[in-house]
Amino acid sequence: MREVSSLLRIFRFLAVLPLFALLGGCQMVLLGPSGDVALQQRNLLLASTGLMLLIIVPVMALTIFFAWRYRASAKASYDPDWNHSLPLEVVIWSVPLLIIIVIGAMTWMGTHLLDPYRPLDRISAGKPAVEAKAGGNGARKEPLVIEVVALDWKWLFLYPAQGIASLNEVVAPVDQPIEFRITSSSVMNSLFIPALAGQIYAMPGMQTKLNAVINHAGEFEGFSANYSGAGFSDMRFRFRGVDDKGFGDWVQGAIRTGSPLGREEYLVLEKPSEREAVRYFRDIPSDLFSAILNMCVDRAKMCTRDMMALDAKGGGGKEGIHIVAQLEYDKSVRRGGQPMPPRPFVTAICTPTDVYGTAGVTARVAN
Repeated sequence: MREVSSLLRIFRFLAVLPLFALLGGCQMVLLGPSGDVALQQRNLLLASTGLMLLIIVPVMALTIFFAWRYRASAKASYDPDWNHSLPLEVVIWSVPLLIIIVIGAMTWMGTHLLDPYRPLDRISAGKPAVEAKAGGNGARKEPLVIEVVALDWKWLFLYPAQGIASLNEVVAPVDQPIEFRITSSSVMNSLFIPALAGQIYAMPGMQTKLNAVINHAGEFEGFSANYSGAGFSDMRFRFRGVDDKGFGDWVQGAIRTGSPLGREEYLVLEKPSEREAVRYFRDIPSDLFSAILNMCVDRAKMCTRDMMALDAKGGGGKEGIHIVAQLEYDKSVRRGGQPMPPRPFVTAICTPTDVYGTAGVTARVAN
């Protein structure tokens, strides 16, 4: 009776276990994605998990079996001199080794095929990204370029080809390759749309990329996956997959109802705020994203690209010349080459009125 009661308790416990799955919510978007890149990532995750379970499940089962088979009351035989079994050693070492090799090969191929910087080879399974044409050669479908800026604490999406921008909403046509170009205005963030692809970091002064595609129409959640301060919890946005007509209507609606977004308006927009409603913008300067990336939307500040160009020429003064000359004066000769020709160095940075009397910063260069 005691053993029957114990078995009943175990059975009731096992019967309740499936209910714990409800604690995870109803949307298992990572296991049911709507984009091909996320789908391939899901398949890689499931395949890796399945291969590892080939070891984990037998080991757990054998642990229970041996504990039951060799319990004290079973009076099992005991051989104190046993120390080796060739068949057992082959199984113990060869099976995990083969699984490690297979998982390693899958990871290596997945890392390269699913590189976020790599243009898409396919729209979905059986549908290549290159459109076939009569005569043999095909043309790759041009991606929709979306420039992403992580603000405090909201997301700005710029559509350079369409001349619009949106706040906390991004829309893309179904089966249209998307190229995200991502940066941040202040601190590090992370763009994550689980239904579309894996998360990619957004960093100030740097640009990262993500190539992806959405295969099913619908509305999906996007958010920041990297803590960035007080408003992080509400740093969320909508990603909508629509047909071509729906995308065209959305663009026209943004042009019609949006407000202008120039440099001055952006400087106001980038100030920290929380729980911003969806907004649309038009009349976007073609160089706005480049100015954000180079941290010089405020025209009084030097762009990082210009700063790096000055550094490449020896810095902003005679001290820079001295340092660069020490590093390079005999570099070519020491490597068996010819002496390097004279190179220019930055000796001073002039104010606009010193040279041309116009806006901007000019560097005086001397050989």
